Parts: sequence; structure tokens; C-alpha cells
Amino acid sequence: MRDEQLTMPEPGNARKDWKDQADAHYSAQYKNLDPREIAERCNLPFEAGIFSLRLMGVDYSASFPEFELRQRSGKTENLIMDESIRVLILRYLCRGKWTAPGGRQLSYSDIPWGNLYFRNFEGRCIKRIENTFGNDTTGFSKIFEENESLRAEKLAGKECAWRFEFLSGIFISIIIWEKDEDFPAKAQILFDDNFPAAFSAEDTAVACDICISRLKKMKDKHG
Repeated sequence: MRDEQLTMPEPGNARKDWKDQADAHYSAQYKNLDPREIAERCNLPFEAGIFSLRLMGVDYSASFPEFELRQRSGKTENLIMDESIRVLILRYLCRGKWTAPGGRQLSYSDIPWGNLYFRNFEGRCIKRIENTFGNDTTGFSKIFEENESLRAEKLAGKECAWRFEFLSGIFISIIIWEKDEDFPAKAQILFDDNFPAAFSAEDTAVACDICISRLKKMKDKHG
């Protein structure tokens, strides 16, 4: 799953250049693939040159063979230019695979290569959750209670823990221990055990970036 030639750099100007190169690289790969093989491998509907998928509860369409990603809203479709989302979905369509989850949940360190990137992932994703939601677990839970499209379920035995769909049939769980007088907020991110077949460690971090940004927007929208 790991692409040595296109390993993602640290944030900064190099990240933007990498996204531009990766978009072109995977778009070229994508158009040469068999769409029926993609549909079977990724477990996605394919009809009239369009793959249908969900990302954070929102319907998207990805055209083939020229890759255009559009967000569906009712009868309208909006072209998606966000390079993080485009590249993540392109890499999934080109290299990822959907498999049935086996019932286990994995930490980031359990994912192949995740132990090498964990320090970066901790600051980039886990600390961001703690800082964004650690003072308001009630508000965090409301996101899932009020957005059925996320296909979320509350995890038993934990005060604030939710498992929800990130991408069609691929789920993430977030657990938050709220800040109190004695301890700072703490968070954990877990992944269904089919996640490593779909995404590399680098892409898993990008998936969490996208996920956290979407959840923050949902929280802000609902106050």
C-alpha cells in the first residue's frame, strides 16, 4: 500500500506541490484501470461512467475515465476541487480495497507503518480532537445524534465514544475523555480492521484530517 515515490511530505509549500503531483500521477493511473475491477475491489456502484460513494455522510460521484469528483445535493452536483479529498479518493480507487470488517478495532500504531508516523499523527489528529472537542463532549455527541447520514453508533461502556462511517463501508471510532479540574482532555482514534486494506498510514492521517474538519463544521453549524 505504501507508495515510496509519492510519500507525503510534512505540511508547508512542499505539501501543496505534492498534492498537485499526486493528483496528476493518480489521475493518469486511474484512466488506465478497468472500472469493473475498481467497482469490485472497492465495493462501489458503477453505472454510466460514474462511481457512487459516500464520504462523511455526503454523496459523491467520481467520473471515469477522466476523474472528476462531484458532491451530490438533491438534484445539483458541485465539482470538488479540494486536493486532499481528490487525492485521497483517487488513491483509494487506484490502490485501495474494501474488505468486510472482522470486528476488531486498530489504533494508528497497529496500522502498517503507523508506528513510524505516530508522533506526527498524534499532534496532527489526536491533539486536534482534544483541543477542538475536549471541553464539550455533549456537543460532540450531538453531531452524531443529529446527523443520521453518518451511520453512527455509540460505543457501549464509554461516556463519549462513537463509531461512524468515513467512506462507504469503512468506519472510524473516536473516543473522548472530557477535560476536568484534575486532568486535560484525552482522545483516541480507532479504525475498523478493514481500514489498512483501503488506506496507507499516510492516507489514514489525511482521512482523519478530513474527518475532524467535517465534524468541526457540523458542530459549528449546530451551535
